[in-house]
Amino acid sequence: MKTITASMALSGKAGTTKLRGRIDGGFAVPGRLRLEGIPPFGRPVFVLVADGARATLVLPRDERVLRDAPAGQIVEALAGVALGADALRTIVSGCGLAEGAPAEGRTYGDGWASVSSGETATFLRQAGGGWQIAAARRGSTTVLYADYANGRPSTIRLRAESAGRAAADLTLRLSDVDTNITLDPKTFDVEIPQHAVPITLDELRKAGPLGGGS
Repeated sequence: MKTITASMALSGKAGTTKLRGRIDGGFAVPGRLRLEGIPPFGRPVFVLVADGARATLVLPRDERVLRDAPAGQIVEALAGVALGADALRTIVSGCGLAEGAPAEGRTYGDGWASVSSGETATFLRQAGGGWQIAAARRGSTTVLYADYANGRPSTIRLRAESAGRAAADLTLRLSDVDTNITLDPKTFDVEIPQHAVPITLDELRKAGPLGGGS
């Protein structure tokens, strides 16, 4: 899918830190995203936009800004999973961690099959006369899908490991999903507070859930 927007209820852990909240997301090819942390009231907790290899993170409440860092590294600092714009788009779209490389397939008993493409393995199950993606794995990252409705999963579980330990175990519950729609280019712009103070990626990591600062 070339574009997708969704509201995502987030719960789970990154490291030993519990995470919970709502995120509004928009994604487009190639490499474009907008993630906005939505609080019960007031200004967003964060706004992350990416266009290609570089991304900008704004923390409106703290008036801090991180410019021109890889989106995957910012997402890892915020939530413990190193996923960039295109990887997040395919995950939220229900397509696992698809790489687009030549693939090899294998069937199992009980209506299961797998497809290997590059470093990615995708696992499928038969349901309703067709196939559904049940899970995908690439390196230390695993994606699990559940609660299919109208051919699309509404629950996504993300797990990431580091040094044999769980770096993150997160659940996303999707709602208000729209696909292949035209997104205003301004979707991927972000307003930076006039007096925003720069924050480095290292500072963000130390302040984030894996750095013990939240």
